[in-house]
Amino acid sequence: MEINILQQPDSAIARVTMQAGEELIAEAGCMIAMSSQISASTTLRQGKGGGILGGLKRMLAGESIFLSVFRSPSNGAEIFLAPKLMGDILIYKVNGNELIVQGGSYFASESNVEINLGFQGFKSVFSGESIFWLTISGYGEVVLTSFGGIYEIDVDGEYVVDTGHIVAFEKSLSFEITKAGSSWIGSFFGGEGLVCRFKGKGKVFCQTHNPSAFGQLIGSQLPPIITSN
Repeated sequence: MEINILQQPDSAIARVTMQAGEELIAEAGCMIAMSSQISASTTLRQGKGGGILGGLKRMLAGESIFLSVFRSPSNGAEIFLAPKLMGDILIYKVNGNELIVQGGSYFASESNVEINLGFQGFKSVFSGESIFWLTISGYGEVVLTSFGGIYEIDVDGEYVVDTGHIVAFEKSLSFEITKAGSSWIGSFFGGEGLVCRFKGKGKVFCQTHNPSAFGQLIGSQLPPIITSN
């Protein structure tokens, strides 16, 4: 399987070229075009992170309860996938390690990649983010999406990231939610709010835009809904 990213960074599309017998797992509704010989089905997926319980866990993390499965009976079949939000796409190779992914950023993966629910603790509640994130493990490539551009930070020691800009991070890192400035009042009135302080050695993947902040900005500009009696 070969995954190429086109139209980066603001309107990225993934082009996946599949060989005979290969299987691609993806978020439901992300396919925009594919070779006619590829078969598509919707599933809850069996095994670790699968079934009804796995689907409900993914829903808690902000993902779709269902997954799409694409299978190729021949070599060279291709499929194009696009995320729901305008932004970038990242390919990450899982090789027995674990990657923690925020809800909404999982996009697609090879069949040997496991998708499960990760509990990040009640400290995440105070950041305004979900307490349930996805834990990606197994072997193979996983495709992530972001709102805006996506970039990688190599952490060796400590690093601070705004909570709304986190896409994913390697589980080798520990983290705590804390204030951005020297005081709580200064952090909130300064517009920074809460941040995530990572410790250890590993990679953090960030997005240039905050979906929650964007939603609040757009929502405040929309006209009120008028209902007739």
